[in-house]
Amino acid sequence: MSDTEDTASRPAPSGQPKAGDRRRARVLAMQGLYQRHFTKSPISDIEAEFMVDNDMAKVDTLYFRDVLRGVHREQTELDKLIEPYLDRPLHEVDPVELAIVRVGAYELRHRLDVPYKVVINEGIELAKRFGGTEGHKFVNSVLDKLGRRLRLAETRSR
Repeated sequence: MSDTEDTASRPAPSGQPKAGDRRRARVLAMQGLYQRHFTKSPISDIEAEFMVDNDMAKVDTLYFRDVLRGVHREQTELDKLIEPYLDRPLHEVDPVELAIVRVGAYELRHRLDVPYKVVINEGIELAKRFGGTEGHKFVNSVLDKLGRRLRLAETRSR
């Protein structure tokens, strides 16, 4: 492990990674997946490019790698989870919003250390920042419905 990676993925004193470091990791993972959508470059090349071209000092690099690689590896399965909650065919979903929903779906399915509400909120914030005018509503709807299915115990009290 390099010094940069060690510093970038160092958890907060509580033992948990800092929220801002995770947020930056999500942004980069979403951007990497968006890039992959258009370029079809190998995910390892995109990951390497992002690691070199971005200041990773305040990014949870382990989280970035996990989400980027995980979404890429499981894209077909994630799309099958997402499709029942879409209001249009998958190929018609805006590529930015699709990348955001895939990141959220991966987190809901595999990152149980991230609360359901955090996954949805982070997706909404990404959509507000990078998506279309009403994209955050779409992301919210899809992730909320998917979260109710994948995180039943966590969402039961709603």
